[in-house]
Amino acid sequence: MPMTVEQLLQEAMALPGAARAQLAENLTTSLEEAPAARRQPLWLTKAGRRRDEIRNGTVVAIPGETVLAEIRRLVAE
Repeated sequence: MPMTVEQLLQEAMALPGAARAQLAENLTTSLEEAPAARRQPLWLTKAGRRRDEIRNGTVVAIPGETVLAEIRRLVAE
């Protein structure tokens, strides 16, 4: 029986950080390589999920200026 998305996510979250990063990169690349007609609904679903997470307080949005300042600080080190 195939794994559910939830089961797969649990397995992925148990991986070391570098392996999770590689998995995320591979998944993102697979979406980028998908035909545009298939990619758009995936991104719309993701955007809707992100919106819902912010609205229900599951995640807290970080202002873009804050993120950019942190990236600049890390690059400068």
